[in-house]
Amino acid sequence: MALAALVAGTLALLGGCTTAGYYAQSIGGHLDLMSKRKDIGSLVEDASTPPELKSKLERAKAIREYATEELALPDNGSYRSYVDVGKPYVTWNVVATPALSLTAKTWCFVVVGCVAYRGYFDESEARRYGEQLAAEGMDVAIAGARAYSTLGWFDDPILNTILFDSEYRFAGTLFHELAHQRLFVTGDTAFNESYAVAVEREGVRRWLARNGTPAMLEAYAVEHERQEGFLTLVLSTRDKLEALYASQMDDAMKVREKERLFGALRDGYAQLKASWGGYAGYDEWFANGLNNAKLALLTAYNVHVPAFERLLAEQHGDMGKFHQAAEALSRLSREERDAALARLAAEAS
Repeated sequence: MALAALVAGTLALLGGCTTAGYYAQSIGGHLDLMSKRKDIGSLVEDASTPPELKSKLERAKAIREYATEELALPDNGSYRSYVDVGKPYVTWNVVATPALSLTAKTWCFVVVGCVAYRGYFDESEARRYGEQLAAEGMDVAIAGARAYSTLGWFDDPILNTILFDSEYRFAGTLFHELAHQRLFVTGDTAFNESYAVAVEREGVRRWLARNGTPAMLEAYAVEHERQEGFLTLVLSTRDKLEALYASQMDDAMKVREKERLFGALRDGYAQLKASWGGYAGYDEWFANGLNNAKLALLTAYNVHVPAFERLLAEQHGDMGKFHQAAEALSRLSREERDAALARLAAEAS
């Protein structure tokens, strides 16, 4: 009975719905993943573990301990085991918006409240559902997820999908997912993701300051600069689209202007890419067309990050106090919380 209850909770975390087929793939995918977990300590000690894998797992252990000791993130059984899922993504999330809105469709569940995505273990099922939404006139984006989290309901494993990343990318992903286990507000995707991104960024900066080589520090600085350029470009387009959709222009004109703005975004990216010497790291995001759903997903992860970074500064960099301050925000009503985050963002600018 306890297992059944926990699995039911996990279905909600994964974006469950009331259809039997969806429940079946959620249960099957989750239980299959959990059954394949191998203790990292045992793998490190096993002489048959390949040297490269052993080295990566040793690094993962050190970063996992750092997360608890230095970033005040949960000290639990998550990310102390390993699974190779044999593919680049563990789940696929479907995001959808109306054709003339950046407000994402939400799916509501008992555990997490309403979330702006619906997750699948099977890519083909995610794409079929996306096609259904597109046939209804929605803008749809399907994004692969490389990390797995049940928000602490289970001892989540580290996956091959993230283990072989660069050290700072792996660390950032681990810090991000553990942040969700420290604080998660039901029904507020933007708050949850922006908080986790703020923890991720600060954690990576601190990890590299203590453990990074000059080459790693330089690589991170370059990547961070590119990321900021990309976000500035895309979020500027988001602001223009929001103004467009709120205007009194008729829908046909809005559609034409929407396409013009997306064309300008593509042109802006081409210029940005050229300034990077041809670095193509964001090409995949631009592939398969641009739409509102892609922007909505990106916005959720970044809209409140400056506010949380300001909140951390107010705590003089004390991570424990920062988490407590974020928890205090989480107890406010949605309207009060958004207003508080807006004030913090204004102070940060």
